[in-house]
Amino acid sequence: MRSGVIAQKVGMTRVYNDAGEHVPVTVLRMESCQVVAQRTEEKNGYTAVQLGVGLSKVKNTSKALRGHFAKAEVEPKAKLAEFRVTPENLLDVGVEITVDHFVAGQKVDVTGTSTGKGFQGVIKRHNFGGGRATHGNSVSHRTHGSTGQRQDPGKVFKGKKMAGHMGTSRVTTQNVEIVSTDADRGLILIRGAVPGTKGSWILVRDAVKAPLPANAPKPAAIRTKKNEAPAEKGAE
Repeated sequence: MRSGVIAQKVGMTRVYNDAGEHVPVTVLRMESCQVVAQRTEEKNGYTAVQLGVGLSKVKNTSKALRGHFAKAEVEPKAKLAEFRVTPENLLDVGVEITVDHFVAGQKVDVTGTSTGKGFQGVIKRHNFGGGRATHGNSVSHRTHGSTGQRQDPGKVFKGKKMAGHMGTSRVTTQNVEIVSTDADRGLILIRGAVPGTKGSWILVRDAVKAPLPANAPKPAAIRTKKNEAPAEKGAE
């Protein structure tokens, strides 16, 4: 099991495939996605990596987090998240993961915070059908109707579908397809919609219900150091 990544939702657009058909995609941007800490079986009881993405001003970072980032020798991050991994896929602290971590056609699971809708009624929130439009119905066309029973049990059961706050909940969409990646700009294009608003943070990990492609890099696609890049290009 490989590590996932943290990306920021840019918005939606469309791209065209080889057949000339347009494909709706969500654009995610990865910026400075680095390993900030490790979680090991011996010390923590499980194996995982803590990733940080984006940049945060030092004055907006708490003193505790400043020490946390200083220990990892990375700049303060805007978002932190942990990803469970198998021991052979554990990454060193400080390495940066690139968008080439995913390959075109791969299935992934994406997690985000859904768009907030405020206080909504049962028709919008739970897809109720509503009451009659006429025949004696007055000012109760969109009400939810009865919510309980008689004197026994004499209460409304917890979890009853009623009007209330809608959205801003953690949502995971499974088996969405990676259309393409752009390593130069740090972009991931995912087919269809992704939960969350523009600018929100999205967690992207390998799909649990689909096999990992054979050409997916293991343990991850890691950016090489700047001083090593010229040597690699010259070798090619």
